[in-house]
Amino acid sequence: MSTGGAAFPPPQGSPPKLPPLRDVIARHGLNARHALGQHFLLDGNLTDRIVREAGDLTGRHVIEIGPGPGGLTRSILASNAASVTAIELDRRAIGAIQELAETADGRLRVIEADALRIDCASLTPAPRQIIANLPYNVASPLLVGWLRRAAAFERLTLMFQQEVAERICATPASAAYGRLSVLSQWLCDTRMVTRIPPAAFTPPPKVWSAVVAMVPHPAQPEPDLFARMERLTAATFGQRRKMLRGSLRSLGGEALLHQADIAPERRAETLTIAEFDRLARLLP
Repeated sequence: MSTGGAAFPPPQGSPPKLPPLRDVIARHGLNARHALGQHFLLDGNLTDRIVREAGDLTGRHVIEIGPGPGGLTRSILASNAASVTAIELDRRAIGAIQELAETADGRLRVIEADALRIDCASLTPAPRQIIANLPYNVASPLLVGWLRRAAAFERLTLMFQQEVAERICATPASAAYGRLSVLSQWLCDTRMVTRIPPAAFTPPPKVWSAVVAMVPHPAQPEPDLFARMERLTAATFGQRRKMLRGSLRSLGGEALLHQADIAPERRAETLTIAEFDRLARLLP
């Protein structure tokens, strides 16, 4: 498992002296809210490690989701990133991040918005990356939305609950392999790069977290093919206990499987990414 540590160019000048993150949280009344899936990562060594996993950020425009008090934001700003765009829904956190923006020499822009309702790729020029400690309650739908536009991003370095990270990186025939595995690996090279214990967060969640690095493949499917893959994976993994002849009945059943040279007695979790791709391309 990689933990980064590669040597990159020095950051763009010495950062200003910033107040402790716990002071920022107290001053803005920024107690983490369960309803928003908030768990703040305040350890600068860990946030620096996450940013290193994104590679050399020189000239890159970084988008961060849910910055909270700004721990990860500080580490991104300490890199050579050309700009950082922070999207935050919690108005209490907006004040905290605006304070940080005032020290960032114009490199940090703060947008108050719901990340599920915004086109992240439209916010910055290329090359663009997303680096984020994602709110647990919306991490999967956020990822699927970005995967629809995977070609727009150079890399995504994202923290999830470990269970979700394992699903993203799972191999066929494993217990975690499912719809998220297929969509992610069909479109990206995916690696789980580090695990983070609950005690690292404020407040501590009940589960471990993990960071996944995702690099979109050079060739990406057209939107119509992506929509077909979504239908295919929803049908097969929505009834994963069934043989494919049953789970795919509404999409062509045995005739479709015969055309793809896939045995109808198999189940979804046994199919490779290449076999899912073959099936999706045959769907009407």
